[in-house]
Amino acid sequence: MIAIPGKTKATTISGIIADEMAIGMVNQKTTAVRLIPVIGKDVGDVAQFGGLLGYAPIMPVNEYDCSSFVNRKGRIPAPIHSFKN
Repeated sequence: MIAIPGKTKATTISGIIADEMAIGMVNQKTTAVRLIPVIGKDVGDVAQFGGLLGYAPIMPVNEYDCSSFVNRKGRIPAPIHSFKN
């Protein structure tokens, strides 16, 4: 679970998720990513979630634009284990 600044663009978040899905496909493993954009917080701040959820520091995110990649609307297939011998 990673807390990121609330000002992070949706295309940047989509690019991070697509990277994680590609890693899972290449390694033939099921992976997951939990990104939490925290509104009103910036890098170095701490987000308090309360109760058993605890807290998380706001992590820096690469600010390069990946909208051209995300807007291609490609598809990353899930890892399929049944094709292996």
